[in-house]
Amino acid sequence: MQIEQLETFLDLMETNSFNRTAERLNLTQSTVSARIHALETSLGRKLFTRSRAGTQPTPAGFRLLDHARSLRHQWTQARRSVQSTGNFALSMRIGIQHDLVSNHIADWVTGFRRVLPDASFYIEHDFSNQMSIDLLAGELDLSILFTPKNLPDLHHELIGEVGYRMISSHANCIKEIVPESYIFTNFSPAFDRVHRPVVAGLDEAPLSSGQNITVCGLLSSLGGTAYVLEDSAIEMVASGAFYYVDDAPRIPQAVYLAMHLRNRHSHVHRRMLDSARKQLSGT
Repeated sequence: MQIEQLETFLDLMETNSFNRTAERLNLTQSTVSARIHALETSLGRKLFTRSRAGTQPTPAGFRLLDHARSLRHQWTQARRSVQSTGNFALSMRIGIQHDLVSNHIADWVTGFRRVLPDASFYIEHDFSNQMSIDLLAGELDLSILFTPKNLPDLHHELIGEVGYRMISSHANCIKEIVPESYIFTNFSPAFDRVHRPVVAGLDEAPLSSGQNITVCGLLSSLGGTAYVLEDSAIEMVASGAFYYVDDAPRIPQAVYLAMHLRNRHSHVHRRMLDSARKQLSGT
C-alpha cells in the first residue's frame, strides 16, 4: 500500500466521482482507477461500487475511512520528523487566518518565538477551510482561524475575538450610504450572519471582498464605506479621511486555535495556545 493510494481513496470518499477526483488531483481517470484497484487488492475488499447513479463507498470503504485519515496524518508527521531542522530542536508549521496577519504578523511570530525559542517556524496565511484540510493531512501543526470545522480528527479551542467596525469617507449613518460606493465584505460565515441584516439593500454592491487588507486598500484608493478590522478602522479614522458610521454595530468575530486531535495534550501545542491567547488579549 502506498500513500498515494490513500490520498486518492480519501479524495474519492469526498467526491464520489472518479472524474472529479482525477481533476482535483491532476491525474487521469485511469490512474485513479488503478490506485483504487491496487488498494482494494492489497486489502482484499471492494471499497467502492460504480453504477449509473454514481460512485458509492462500500461498508469496507466506510470502515477504512478513519484509518486512512490517521495513516495519512502519521505519514506526513513521520516524513517531516526525519527532515533536517538545522540547529533547531523542532519545527512548527502554523496557519493563520488572513485578517489576523495583515497588520500584526511580527507580533504573532515574536510571541511564538518567546515560548518556543528552540523552534523554527513556517508561517502561512489562508482561509479556515483550507487550513482545516491541511491540519487533517498533517501539513500544518496548528492553525488560528475564524470558522472551526466539525471534523472528527480536529480539536478546537476558543482563544479570543477580534472586532470589525464600519467606516466611511462620506456617510455618518447607514441611511446616508450610497449603494454604489459600498464595499460588501464577507470575512466569515459568522460575520456574514450579522452583517447582512445591518446592510439590507446594500448586498448588490459593485465591490466585495473577504480580506481586510484588500478592503482597506480599496477604501484608501476609491473612498466609500465598508467594515474593516478595529485596528484598521482606528488608523483610517485617525487619518481624517474616514468616519465611523455611528449606527452601524461593532461585529465581533470569534477566533479559534485548531490542531489535530492527537496533539491536544501536547505541551508544545499548549504553550502555543497560551501564546495565541495572549496575542489576542494584548497582554
